[in-house]
Amino acid sequence: MTILTRRSLIGVGAGGVLLSGCDRLAESTRANDFVAMAEKATYGWQRLIGGQTLAQEFTPADISPVFKANGSTDPKDDDYRRHADAGFANWKLRIDGLVRRPLSLSIADLRALTARTQITRHDCVEGWSAIGQWTGPQLGPLLKAAGLLPAARYVVFHCADTYGGEISKGGAQSSGRYYESIDLNDAFHPQTIIAHSLNGKPLTVAHGAPCRMRIERQLGYKQAKYVMRIEAVDSFSHLELGKGGYWEDRGYEWYAGI
Repeated sequence: MTILTRRSLIGVGAGGVLLSGCDRLAESTRANDFVAMAEKATYGWQRLIGGQTLAQEFTPADISPVFKANGSTDPKDDDYRRHADAGFANWKLRIDGLVRRPLSLSIADLRALTARTQITRHDCVEGWSAIGQWTGPQLGPLLKAAGLLPAARYVVFHCADTYGGEISKGGAQSSGRYYESIDLNDAFHPQTIIAHSLNGKPLTVAHGAPCRMRIERQLGYKQAKYVMRIEAVDSFSHLELGKGGYWEDRGYEWYAGI
């Protein structure tokens, strides 16, 4: 039986819309319908065979010589710029929302936590991929420490980067602030980490400093960079256009499984 996955779809449109970039994909009704079918198939299949199955991991010899910095590479947000100029010395990651014990963690706190290192492949919806080594604490234990409330169903990653809400990127109805979300199954997956290092070195600004998400069984646009806040919620309908993420508000599918 052939399993329809998002990874297999990346190559389907080598000469067409699936490889023609984020904006054109969001504009294509046919592509949206096709990817929606893949989303449902992949989400259902991954939940059926076990929500904690691992994405493939590689060896140090497989690491790509260059890991492309994509999307936002130098946020202009004033608060973010102040933190970056100070080496993120006063930066804090908040974990709050539907939790009993909100957390506030410095980059030093994150680096002091037990970390997971994993060498995985990053697959972009634009068609390129790269293998990198990511290091950081798993998200699940931090959510447990914060004490998720029974109503919590998703976690939302609020980021410092913004696309400005331009018409070409979805319309002025949006603030343009990047955000993403996942369900608790993926939040507690062992490969879901808050990465502070790439290939053994602290993240650069271009790659999402001081920390970014790695959700290894999903496509690149789910790997939120410049994460400032992680919010536990019962729904994301109140955020922006209510689709669960910046690109989802512009036509992408919420579950980007590979």
